[in-house]
Amino acid sequence: MKRLLSILLCFVSLSVFANEPATEAANEQGFNPGEMILEHIGDSHEWHLATLGEGEHASHISLPLPIIAYQPNKGLSMFSGSQLAHGHSHNGLKLEEDKLVAEDGSKVYDFSITKNTASLLFSAALMLIVFTAVARGYKKNHGRAPSGLQSFFEPVIIFIRDEIAKKNIGPKYERYMPYLLTAFFFIWFNNLLGLMPGAANLSGNIAVTLVLAVMTLVITLASSNKNYWAHIFATPGVPKPLLPIMIVVEFLGIFTKPFSLMIRLFANITAGHIVVLSFISLVFIFKSWAVAPVTLAFGLFINILELLVAILQAFIFTLLTAMYIGGAVEEHHDADHQIGGGDGADQAHVPAHAH
Repeated sequence: MKRLLSILLCFVSLSVFANEPATEAANEQGFNPGEMILEHIGDSHEWHLATLGEGEHASHISLPLPIIAYQPNKGLSMFSGSQLAHGHSHNGLKLEEDKLVAEDGSKVYDFSITKNTASLLFSAALMLIVFTAVARGYKKNHGRAPSGLQSFFEPVIIFIRDEIAKKNIGPKYERYMPYLLTAFFFIWFNNLLGLMPGAANLSGNIAVTLVLAVMTLVITLASSNKNYWAHIFATPGVPKPLLPIMIVVEFLGIFTKPFSLMIRLFANITAGHIVVLSFISLVFIFKSWAVAPVTLAFGLFINILELLVAILQAFIFTLLTAMYIGGAVEEHHDADHQIGGGDGADQAHVPAHAH
């Protein structure tokens, strides 16, 4: 909740920055920190790498991305995003606030490869390359000490297996290991890639975290047993008058748990990016090198802290996912049977004359 309040505060600050620059120098420069920050953390139809120069004479270095659009009245259109740069239009299409629209106002279905989509494809390819090498090293060094990439990733994989999957899911942990490992390394890799200059904020895209949370929800519900649903609709130990209330609470909990996964990952990663960029923006707002050492020092500190947050958020998402799955596959333990067994054991120690 604190992280969510922080990110809301940052967005409020951005709107203040955008409408009322802190100094007269910022007005003369025309620098808009809110626009700059939102541009860096948001999605785009081009991959912006750098800006050279200032004001009207500034030149932007960008990587054009494919535009794929379907219009019911014109059919499918595929062309380079460079055709729409600098407010230009092509084939009746143009970009308004980085949203693909038709000049005649007709409906447009946008299937373009955006910055986040390209980053997703890149991270997926990177994971395939890395873990193919890890698997190859495991086969090659079977029974021997690991080497190369295997020596770095194998302890992490074992940690996820022993400390997360086994302890929270139990004997059925093996069938869920592929998803847990994929979720952990996907989030970790994209968190680290997002800290690089010019990189996409994939983990800070709520659509991405939504898909991850929905996958966790689907796997949890598909794995649920009778004991899981009995706990929801007949919560043990609850007085009957309170049972209708608990049913509603437990049923809502099915959806609030993955919702919290989505918001937590999105808010933490986005808030970190906003804080770093806000510190850097202070140099351009005050237009003075005197503040540069302080702002850059704080920005660097937060950026280094984000390295810890990157793996911490991946760990938390994977841990909570394993806990939710573990609650769904947990077998019912008959308390009466356990009590009866205990009574029998006690009776075995009762002297014969006591019966």
